[in-house]
Amino acid sequence: MLDQLTLNAPARTNFINNTWTASAGAGVPTLNPADQSDIVGTVPDSTPEDVKAAIDAAREALPGWAATPGPVRGDILRRWSELIEEHLEELARLITREMGKPLAESRGELGRARMEIDYAAGEGTRIHGVTIPSRIPGVSIATQREPIGVVGAITPWNFPAIAPVRKIAPALVFGNTVVLKPALETPQTALVLAGLLREAGLPEGVLNVVSGRGSTVGSQLTEDPRVAGISFTGSTNVGRSVNEAMARRLGSVQLELGGKNAAYVHSAEDLRAVAAEITNASIQATGQRCTSISRVLVREAIADDLVELLVESWSGLVIGPGDAEDTEVGPLVNQSQLDRVSRYVQQGIEEGAVRVTPDRSTPDGLYFAPTVLDRVTPEMTVAREEIFGPVLTVTRVNDDDEAIRVVNDTDYGLAAAVFSEDLETAMRFSREVHAGMVHINHGTVSQPHVPFGGMNESGVGPFSIGLSNVEFFTQSKTVYAKDRSSAQAGPVVSGRKGL
Repeated sequence: MLDQLTLNAPARTNFINNTWTASAGAGVPTLNPADQSDIVGTVPDSTPEDVKAAIDAAREALPGWAATPGPVRGDILRRWSELIEEHLEELARLITREMGKPLAESRGELGRARMEIDYAAGEGTRIHGVTIPSRIPGVSIATQREPIGVVGAITPWNFPAIAPVRKIAPALVFGNTVVLKPALETPQTALVLAGLLREAGLPEGVLNVVSGRGSTVGSQLTEDPRVAGISFTGSTNVGRSVNEAMARRLGSVQLELGGKNAAYVHSAEDLRAVAAEITNASIQATGQRCTSISRVLVREAIADDLVELLVESWSGLVIGPGDAEDTEVGPLVNQSQLDRVSRYVQQGIEEGAVRVTPDRSTPDGLYFAPTVLDRVTPEMTVAREEIFGPVLTVTRVNDDDEAIRVVNDTDYGLAAAVFSEDLETAMRFSREVHAGMVHINHGTVSQPHVPFGGMNESGVGPFSIGLSNVEFFTQSKTVYAKDRSSAQAGPVVSGRKGL
């Protein structure tokens, strides 16, 4: 079992300087979505003094951590991954208890988190610079990558392990220090992960975790000039505020924002397999996933058949608490989210959409029956706004031109998918659709070493995961070195020796 003294956070504490640090802020309970009477833990609604202490610690630790060789930093991350594996079942149950997702998904999330850590650990040996030929004899030129400094990481509630890991691991391996603000709905996993990093040998102050509200903790992170960059995952509206605040002081941002992801079904040899791909990509995390397929565009000629298969699939999904092994659809994270999803479905029906799945009974609590809405037109609210729940809309189109036009008629641009037996159609879709990630003949499932991000209002700044992380978490420096033994002054360039 996880050691209460070394890994689990005592109530109303933050993780600062490798220590559980008491806060004067009011306690905020973490509630189990499947049983609101079950208090998973209590974290502080942190004060400005708490945030300052965390930034102070990160700033003080920065020189020593940046000077630690990259491969050694990677070794600590590998040990962190091993500790997560050793405690995987306990961590999975904690994720399910505080977020509500099915236990199988929680186990899968931790496996994916470990793969992202393992890739990041290897980056410690790949912090490459380049040499550049000089025009002047006796002068050598090279570039090198350096950490940007203190990184503020702000994470959402839908992936309690992956979301923090995706920011912490690359930040640390490139030599930065971190102040993490996890979502108030799911802070417990982040705190345990911090404790495990301490056990892996992370020095004091390199990672600090401060719980609280975005309006206090998040705002202070974006406004403090000692925080060089903010990596934020969450809603587009909040991301816009983060971007504005950081732009005022010329800070760096990496923003993963909302999505309204479409799948276009053009043709398929096995339409049932396509329906299964769409269902799997739509229903994970009870639809509370930024890359969930939330709208389907289908050629009219095969629309009835596809809708029938989707109804069959969605009507059979098992609804229940996440800790029941057969559960496929868990509760929504809180009452606000349940109310939001309910309002959208009702509005869709009022605007003319047809609910083709049964409005079946669900367990008491924060559950919503998986819902497919057919006959949805592009101007309907449910076709345009992010619902973030177990709801799928179906829009019928006549041809590829209409499909691509409707896919692109959105403020977002995160992910999209096309299912087609025709290579020309699939490749045209991948070229013309405005999305950061395009999937051909499979759902919107990313891989742990591949750049991840969006266009338009779905993202700003370098993509996360994989080779693109270096663009955010490091800055480039160019170094000129003259051989002092050389007497060659060098040629005059444009009337001067240089600019």
